[in-house]
Parts: sequence; structure tokens; C-alpha cells
Amino acid sequence: MLKTIDRLQLVCAEANEIAERWISLLGAEVSGEDQVKPFAAKRTTLRLGRGFIELLTPNGEGAVADAYRARGAHMFSAGASAPDLAALVAHLQEQNITPLQDGSSYYLKGEDLQIPGLRLVLSDYEARPCVGDIDYLYEATLLAQQPKKLTQRFAEVFGLNADSFVTIDSPRFGYNGTLTLFEAEELHRFEVIEPIDPNNTMGRFFGKKGPTMYMSFAETRNMYDIEQRVLSTGLGQTIDRPAERSDNISADQIWLHPATLGGVMLGLSRPSMAWSWSGSPERVKPLVN
Repeated sequence: MLKTIDRLQLVCAEANEIAERWISLLGAEVSGEDQVKPFAAKRTTLRLGRGFIELLTPNGEGAVADAYRARGAHMFSAGASAPDLAALVAHLQEQNITPLQDGSSYYLKGEDLQIPGLRLVLSDYEARPCVGDIDYLYEATLLAQQPKKLTQRFAEVFGLNADSFVTIDSPRFGYNGTLTLFEAEELHRFEVIEPIDPNNTMGRFFGKKGPTMYMSFAETRNMYDIEQRVLSTGLGQTIDRPAERSDNISADQIWLHPATLGGVMLGLSRPSMAWSWSGSPERVKPLVN
């Protein structure tokens, strides 16, 4: 009953500087400013790819102010779209889950879903033109305990087909878990993973924060341009380029560090590359120089 990862929400103290990072590095465009009254927050909305980046700043006491006091600037929640939002909301209500409605959006907390750490905003699916230098967001990562058991709850709550889910194990980064693919032939999903190395960055973070939203991933045809842009600023990024490949050719992946984009780590993968770890490595297309 879900179709795409269509937005990220970041909590921050001041939106203008962070918005400028997304604009200058990734080509985002400001699309509006308003308020999310249930969270006592001001919202600056950016269009990027086929979705949105929403910057939330406290406007009084509420969930956003609490979140900022607890963690500073960070990824507050992810957004997913549904082709029939009314049917999804009815499905949730049948399970005694009542989302918080604000305008045309519905908000969910992990404790209401029995999915610790998850924060989610649900919206109607809408086909939109691509804006900026990413093609689309496709993944939101939840750090969790016992993810393989927990992902069955994702299937139940959101009406997903668990047969489409893909097990993921990463010795390189020290985690394992599940990709809850919304549709078997598309990349959009939650990555639900448990850090298994307490000494690496993710493991230390999980040890301090527990189950929580962690990062997001996007696909882009403009990897090289983004890499050069970030390099020119001196901001943090980690580049994954095979040793035999020229530095003048696109990397396979880039991770933009949380401080680079105002509190969230954003992974970027070149077109089709994500299928190498998403259950269909035969779908990865070679680079054309």
C-alpha cells in the first residue's frame, strides 16, 4: 500500500543556512514556507528529485522542540507516498492505529506502530517532474533491534508483500537486516537494520541513541558533478569508486556527511547501482564513458 519514499524531514534551529546547502550542492528549490501546527514547527519546504526536503524549526513547545533539544539538528522523519492514501489510513484504523492528520498529510510514531524509532509522514502519491541533481529518494534507514522479526510488522501495518523483501548483510559497514521493498521491481523501501559492530560509527551511534531514523539514500545521474561541488567546499563526503576507475569518472556511491546537509547523512548511488545489494545484481548497468 506504499509506493515511494517521497520526502525527508529535518529538525534544525535555523532553516536558511541549511536550505542553502541543499540548494547549492544538490540543486534543490524552495517551494514554500508554512507551519506544522501539531508539532509547533515552522516548515521550509524544498523540492528535490521527485519529492521534498522539509526543514522544521521549533515555533513553541512541541515534538520538534523536544527533538532538537535531545539531538540537535537531525533526521526527524521520513515520508512515504501511497497510491490510495484513504485506503491506507482505513487499513491502519482497522488495526487500531490512528494517524495524526495535518492537512493532507498523516503522521505516525513508532510507538503507535510497535516499530520503535520510526517516524513517518504519509502523503498521496503524485507523479512530479524531477528537480535538481538527484533523480529520486528511494530509501529511509531505521536502526532497529532484531530487524528480521520487526519487518514482518512493516508488512502487516503498511500492507506490504513480505515476499518482495530482501535480506541485507554488510560486513563492510557492520550491520544486517531487511529491505522492505514496496514493489518488487522498484527500489523504494525502508532499510531496517541492526548494527552488529559496536565499535564503528553506526554501532556507537546505535549504542547511544537506540532505535531511530538514521539516514536516507537517493539515485542520481549527476554523481560526478555533485562530488566536485562538495569537494570545492571542503565539506564532508565519503566516495566509493573502484580503484581501477579514473577519478574523472562517476563513483558508484557517495555518502554526504550529516554536517554537510545540516544533520542528515544522504547516500547517493549511480543509476541501477543499488540493485547490487537489493536482490537483483543482474540489473546493475555498466557505466558508459
